[in-house]
Amino acid sequence: MRMGAIISAVVAGVAMLTPHEPRAGTASKCLTEALYFEARSEGWRGMLAVGVVIQNRVKHKSYPDTVCGVVRQGQYWQGNPIRNRCQFSYYCDGKRETPDDRSAWLAASDVAKMLMTTPVSVVGLENSTHYHAVSVRPDWSKRLQRSGKIGRHIFYHH
Repeated sequence: MRMGAIISAVVAGVAMLTPHEPRAGTASKCLTEALYFEARSEGWRGMLAVGVVIQNRVKHKSYPDTVCGVVRQGQYWQGNPIRNRCQFSYYCDGKRETPDDRSAWLAASDVAKMLMTTPVSVVGLENSTHYHAVSVRPDWSKRLQRSGKIGRHIFYHH
């Protein structure tokens, strides 16, 4: 099944916010930032797919139960993320998180708002909790089942 042809938002009864989320604005900012830095070159489809992975992790027992908790999950030392030891690479790659593409930032913000307010699922990615760029092959990918490919990302589930 070709993922690009079937990407569509459908009601799935999944909520992004949890009672443990500090403020909706904080969760929205964390999600917007993740969508922008992880998938800005992928357009809204790629951003939506990354957002669904974050959404799936929030509801999965093996991950933090908040958007910011999921996005910022990683190894820390003295309160700071250890470089290249985070679940979402942008968060601890050593680069400043300063968006420089206004159009992509606005698109990420729109997708984040939709995910925060509307139950969304992407056909084929319903249970996906992992993804990586096609240019890499992380060890963990061998232990998971491939869900599909959208743009330059490959998605996986347990």
